[in-house]
Amino acid sequence: MPQDPMDFEWSYWIEWGRERILWLLAGHLLVSQVCRLLVEKYKPWCLMVYGMAACWLLLGIKGFAVILLHAAISFAVAQFQLSLLTWLCSLILLSTLRIPAVEEAKRKWYDTENEYYLLLFTVSVRCLFCTSFSLEYCWRGPAQKSSHSFLWMLAYVFYYPMFHNGPLMNFDEFSKQMRRQEAFSLKTNISILIVGIIRIFFWWCLAELMIHFMYIHALYGSAPPLEAASYWALGGLALAQVLFFYVKYLVLYGVPALILQMDGLKPPALPCCVSLMHSFTKMWRSFDVGLHRFLVRYIYVPMGGSQSSLLGMLFSTGLTFAFVSYWHGGQSYLWYWGTLNWLGVIVENGVKGILSISLIQDLI
Repeated sequence: MPQDPMDFEWSYWIEWGRERILWLLAGHLLVSQVCRLLVEKYKPWCLMVYGMAACWLLLGIKGFAVILLHAAISFAVAQFQLSLLTWLCSLILLSTLRIPAVEEAKRKWYDTENEYYLLLFTVSVRCLFCTSFSLEYCWRGPAQKSSHSFLWMLAYVFYYPMFHNGPLMNFDEFSKQMRRQEAFSLKTNISILIVGIIRIFFWWCLAELMIHFMYIHALYGSAPPLEAASYWALGGLALAQVLFFYVKYLVLYGVPALILQMDGLKPPALPCCVSLMHSFTKMWRSFDVGLHRFLVRYIYVPMGGSQSSLLGMLFSTGLTFAFVSYWHGGQSYLWYWGTLNWLGVIVENGVKGILSISLIQDLI
């Protein structure tokens, strides 16, 4: 039976995975295990060189130069140690991805649209990594600058398992774990790898079954079936779509998470099943854990967060969702999505606050 072709993200990454990315991840794994066995001290630099070579191979010298240039500009701006300036730089670099003339120029570098999109997705994710490093640099004292050198920035930005699509890990977590030298057991690592591969293969099979038999996305792309469906059927379709989204990201984040484990790092937790969630807050905390940590550490808390006044909390939460919408592409439907999520979180926290009043609790 032919598969539903309407989920671009799944088809895109599975195609790239089969063609090149899985082979490059296998190469990274080999280099990493040899380094852990023989030259643990030089592991970050060996993996950095490998990541640069993989980037050059997939994106070409021009794509590699764009990512290197973004990192160099971010590092140069971070020298002023002004968080606001660092954020301004990050947003300007991100905005260059949406300038039509720049887009056209980059498209000419490649033979196919898929290659151009790979550059676009990779640079978008690298912008978050550059922002994380630069802000951590701004917040560190002179004595800690050696651990935030440009070489460490390159090791972080070009770390291959998280290179194209995440998951996201903040620089401080990455550097602490990468510096830590632990006892290495090849036998233990092989058993972790085998169990991990079996688990990911099961998730992949489940996603393929869903996309070959359920046609959720094709139904969403056609108005007549939706207009004819009952409200119960529409609710079922919505649930099926988010469940597929969950299984899809178990695969897309599960593969790099397994490689991180093999490298001796602790990856962000994989998405929590959406069927177990009943709140907006929990969805944001436990679906994309790496992105949530980034948003909380670099936007929500610095802007006041829950420790500020009611208006301050509304503003910091709104700013967080505004950045998420802009980073995902900034199209009008994303602004609506971000606004609805912001309102959902605000209403939920408001109701929670009302229910915590002792008088209300006594009435309940």
